[in-house]
Amino acid sequence: MPVDIRIESGRPIDLPPPPRRARASWHLRANAIVVAWLALTVVAALAGDVLPAPSWLLIHVFLLGAVSTAVLIWSEHFTVALLRVRGPSERGSLTRLTLLNTAAVAVLAGVAYGPWHLAAAGAALLTGVVLWHAAVLVRLVRGALPGRFGHVIGWYVTAACALAAGGVLGGLMAARTVQGTLHERMSAAHSQVNVFGWIGLTVLGTLFTLWPTVLRTRMSDRTRRASRVGLWLAAPGLAVAVAGLLAGWRWVALAGLAAYAAGGLAVLVPLGDALRRRRPHTGAAWMLGAAIVWFEVALAADLVVVTTRPAHQVAAALAPLLPLVLVGFVAQVLLGSLLHLLPAVLGGGPARFKQNAALLERGWPARLVALNVGVPLLVLPVPRPVVLLGWASVLAAALAFVALAATALTRTRPPAASPPAAFPAAGGGAGWRRSLPALAGVVAGCLLTAAAVVVATSGGSGPAAVTATGSRTVEVTLSGMRIRPAVIEAPVGTVLTLRVTNADAQRHDLRLATGERTPMLAPGQSATLRLAPLGGPVDGWCTVAGHRAAGMTMRLAPTGSSAAASRPRDATGHTGHTTTEAASAAPAVPGALDLAAPMSSGWRPHDATLRPAPGGTEHHVEIRADDRLVQEVAPGVRQRVWTFNGTMPGPVLRGKVGDVFVVTFVNAATMGHGIDFHAGATAPDGPMRTIQPGERLTYRFRADYAGAWLYHCSTMPMTQHIANGMYGAVVIDPPDLPEVDREYLLVQGELYLGEPGGEAQVAKIRQGAPDGWMFNGTAAGYDHAPLPATAGERVRIWAVAAGPSSGTSLHVVGAPFDTVYKEGAYRLRTADAGGAQALDLAPAQGGFAELVFPEAGTYPIVDHTMRQAEAGAHGLFKVGAPPED
Repeated sequence: MPVDIRIESGRPIDLPPPPRRARASWHLRANAIVVAWLALTVVAALAGDVLPAPSWLLIHVFLLGAVSTAVLIWSEHFTVALLRVRGPSERGSLTRLTLLNTAAVAVLAGVAYGPWHLAAAGAALLTGVVLWHAAVLVRLVRGALPGRFGHVIGWYVTAACALAAGGVLGGLMAARTVQGTLHERMSAAHSQVNVFGWIGLTVLGTLFTLWPTVLRTRMSDRTRRASRVGLWLAAPGLAVAVAGLLAGWRWVALAGLAAYAAGGLAVLVPLGDALRRRRPHTGAAWMLGAAIVWFEVALAADLVVVTTRPAHQVAAALAPLLPLVLVGFVAQVLLGSLLHLLPAVLGGGPARFKQNAALLERGWPARLVALNVGVPLLVLPVPRPVVLLGWASVLAAALAFVALAATALTRTRPPAASPPAAFPAAGGGAGWRRSLPALAGVVAGCLLTAAAVVVATSGGSGPAAVTATGSRTVEVTLSGMRIRPAVIEAPVGTVLTLRVTNADAQRHDLRLATGERTPMLAPGQSATLRLAPLGGPVDGWCTVAGHRAAGMTMRLAPTGSSAAASRPRDATGHTGHTTTEAASAAPAVPGALDLAAPMSSGWRPHDATLRPAPGGTEHHVEIRADDRLVQEVAPGVRQRVWTFNGTMPGPVLRGKVGDVFVVTFVNAATMGHGIDFHAGATAPDGPMRTIQPGERLTYRFRADYAGAWLYHCSTMPMTQHIANGMYGAVVIDPPDLPEVDREYLLVQGELYLGEPGGEAQVAKIRQGAPDGWMFNGTAAGYDHAPLPATAGERVRIWAVAAGPSSGTSLHVVGAPFDTVYKEGAYRLRTADAGGAQALDLAPAQGGFAELVFPEAGTYPIVDHTMRQAEAGAHGLFKVGAPPED
């Protein structure tokens, strides 16, 4: 039977279409986003403690912003190049990239500044994007012909799923659905799945092709099997480890990490085969090899921590080991890869390729030694000058590479021929050469990364080196707004080891002026600081807002040093402040505020109208603490305040005698807060306790007595929490309270300008010297938004004096009171012959007064303590004429 055979010209029909060369150029240009994130990392590092959660922000700007963006870009590009398939549409890639960065911004902003809903939404979006990315990679694999490199894509897909799991955990923590030790366990699981999953699995998968290419040898025959075995061990092992940490099962978590480590060792098998065939002979090979070693060291350290610590302490224990991952592993993988890839990227033909390779390799042994000697100095408990030496060593190695890369870039000319293929996944050489501006961004990114790490960790210059003369260990306790002992005296040269324990009910930390600091310690947690030999006085303090100024300070004093031996002045423990700092804490002059100035555009007055008590005998209320709101507290003066439900004063609770209030108190702030309702009779141990960020409690009380009651934050120091706005009113109607035409509520509070919890502000609070006084959260606010009334109407004015230190003598100019009710009893009734000039209230007292405005006009309402009235406790009633019949 004859067979018809046709041979057609063109490319073979059994091969997939080659990938579009422009995609490599597109991916390289997209690295401008990575560079932008690295620049933001530098900004976050320089800002330091000015930002909320500075350490958290710095780590997540770098890893969530820069590293995650880079992994998303290049895992897709390498998949296309390895499988030799047509890539997904650039529109889809750009959409995923945009959504990933939008999610990262939402998470960072939501956690740092709130609201938590923004962070939770960002985490949900991040999870969706990486799952979409994983689905795209799976589709590319299914559409490709069988090949040598398809097994690598499984690592990328699994890494994306790991980030999705990390996003879910991060979203739950941001939404404050967990608290206490569960929150700490979730934090440990979150870090494990992101570092060893998203980053670790991506790098391990890439090494199967990158490592033999760098060694310039063939790939091991055992690569595919090792890849499958390694992934089947690492992925389930990581899942088990995360589950064990979440459940608090230490040995389950350890077993999972052991399986993950076994998967990592399986990866080393083909890498070892390549190493036996060809020893490292280039700087790129040695750097990648060192990065692999540091990865294994970090994994071993992780195993030790999980073995020796309860699950809720793992996250804090791993924090000092971060340089092993960021510098030893991530940064060294970056530098080693660029050292190999840049000569091919720069192009220029074989001759130029060799010249650029030789240039970038120049002095690589010294750079390799400097970088890898520096890493252990950043982790080990060595004196601070040695740590700074470590950072100097790391920075020198990074800057040397940047200088050489910049030199190679500036001398590059448009190439005449394609560069040699240096890496299987680096296809599209012409596209790479058309992207030299983006290469400048890559080089700038290296410089920014090095600067970010150094600035963030060095914390400035340390003290001059002092010869060690001995050692001493001191137990330090954080409790009751004090650090004990407050002064530690030791001979010059003593190496002090501080064992710091938080024995309080709220979180604290300890930071020293020389840069050493503990992590934020939960109640009962401890940390150890080993310091450099003592050479001069060193101050220490708790960094939680307001705690330093409230007295949580200490001093390390060298024996015989007159400047150091003196105890901290007053109760705050601060010495050595300049004249300018002392002056900034001086009492303000009453009336210094420009109360006649216009309010800012968009300002809205606090609604003083008091609405009737709702029906029913049981009232359910949710009150959320937030300490990040910025509010206009006087004309043209905006300040951060601490609030309940986002208002100062907080929401009004109104009811009748015998009503039951069930209050769900949620701490959505950045520090511990509590709440105290004066209207209820209950033991304060439970419902008035301080709860930490993300926690909630139920406060149930029965209103057995009528009156106007104060509620406020119960966390020490209460003066600061009340002075910064955490107060409100509970109004319980007296039996048979007559109806009136209008009811208003004025809660008077003191105004202290300055950063909440800052030294200058706290000094004024302690001296009882406010910058002004406010009705309902704004000084002179009702001068600019008068309260309406009509002549002939009966108006009831409820009042509560929130303090924290001064009361009020409430007076309406031109209209005497004919009814006065104070602290649960009538002092004057309408039928009485007398009248009253003022409703006088001490701090935390409340009541009401009634009056009838005789005619239309403008009636000032003031605190007749004139100093306080002239400094903001002043408002107006705008009284209109009654309607004509």
